[in-house]
Amino acid sequence: MIATLLAMVALAAPPPPGAPIPRDPAALATTYETTTRDLAAAVERWQASGAAKTPQDVTLYALYQQRILILLTARRVLAGAVLERLPYPRPLRNELAARRELGRLSSPRPPSAFRTGPAEPAGRLRAHYAEAQRRFRVAWNVLAAVNYVESAFNKLRNASTAGAQGPMQFVPATWRAYGLGGNVHDPHDAILGAANYLHANGAPGNYRRALYHYNPSWLYVDAVLRYASRIRADPRAYYVVYSRQVFVRTPRGLVRLTGPR
Repeated sequence: MIATLLAMVALAAPPPPGAPIPRDPAALATTYETTTRDLAAAVERWQASGAAKTPQDVTLYALYQQRILILLTARRVLAGAVLERLPYPRPLRNELAARRELGRLSSPRPPSAFRTGPAEPAGRLRAHYAEAQRRFRVAWNVLAAVNYVESAFNKLRNASTAGAQGPMQFVPATWRAYGLGGNVHDPHDAILGAANYLHANGAPGNYRRALYHYNPSWLYVDAVLRYASRIRADPRAYYVVYSRQVFVRTPRGLVRLTGPR
């Protein structure tokens, strides 16, 4: 009896950081579905607990799902075979499209070019988005999507190749015009500044136009709106992307800079 219970606990445990990922399409589709379901359940437990810190099980499930997404982004044929086997493929299809869009906008940099740090608690960031939404009428899910795409919620701390800084990645001249006198590196100030800038350029009436002003690439606009749509459709999705780790492109390939080892 004890052995059976221990086996059940082992089966229910989240995957370790280096857990293998199946390459067979049927097995991978099942693994993706199971991981996504277990991650959603772990996020719900986290929300119910009221804890500020991301629980370990959420971190591990999110990392495993993220590694699957990275694999499928790179391997289109495998991704297509997996998508065919999913009962509801649209969320995964949109995620892969967003990842590929953003991938086309980035170029490899040496690991020494990157700096990382902890994100503010998810609940505190959520409150910043809500404040910005009340003040500038820019939807919180759009601000969260921008925050994720620009800096992984401030886990990525270095300036961009264009000199943009802070969790919402402002170049100095734009920050002077729209930063409301705040600190570009402070998440609260940066989120309000981003909402101010998006509102000044058409949000909420025209998010595509506003986001294009934020970053003049339709690939960027489409990717941000894909994530924003997902967060709006399922509020758990915000906590999922918040819990992901920082992977960066280097001349040697993708390197993970944060998270459990």
